[in-house]
Amino acid sequence: MAARVLVVEDAEPIRTAVGIALTEAGHEVRTRADGDGLERELAGFRPDLVLLDVMLPGRDGFALLSVTRETSNAGVILLTARDGVEDRLHGLRTGADDYVVKPFVLAELIARVEAVLRRMGRLRTVLEVGDLVIDVEAGVATRAGEVVELTATEYKLLLFLAGRSGKVVGKTQLLTAVWGYDDYAPNLVEVNISALRRKLGAGLLHTVRGSGYVLKPEES
Repeated sequence: MAARVLVVEDAEPIRTAVGIALTEAGHEVRTRADGDGLERELAGFRPDLVLLDVMLPGRDGFALLSVTRETSNAGVILLTARDGVEDRLHGLRTGADDYVVKPFVLAELIARVEAVLRRMGRLRTVLEVGDLVIDVEAGVATRAGEVVELTATEYKLLLFLAGRSGKVVGKTQLLTAVWGYDDYAPNLVEVNISALRRKLGAGLLHTVRGSGYVLKPEES
């Protein structure tokens, strides 16, 4: 599901968290603390999507949005603590593809990023792990041709694991990505993993003792 995403955000904790979340979602990420050099990044990195903080030092997000629209065909999502209707409308009217108000849940931000990328045709819409096929656009998972009936949470959990197939994912990582917080509540993850494993059937979703879970076909 890899795409190139440029994050322009002056708040270091947010910039780091968003960068990590996007990387863990399988995307190639670059981050900047301000808009200096944006033109070089657009020409050299050629991002599929740019996340722009509105309240930046120097040129603000609205100014950088105009630069992006003039020099690139990248999608743009604005990030801001200003949630007034006029601010949102201004962003959308000047060419933003979406507008996300802080504070936000990382899982929702990743979903919005990938929704924009899908609309632009820059995101793979099918994931395959062995005989499991996930049609991301349709929101449907099948195994060996049979539809797997999942709750919304189970589907988000499966999609996150499938995007990292073959890699061990920890409980805290799952809590942050799927539920939007990182307080350690192992039972929440364990209950949903157990339900997902039952629905998927044997040989695909494995527990790695002391580390977490991995989605991969069982080796013969």
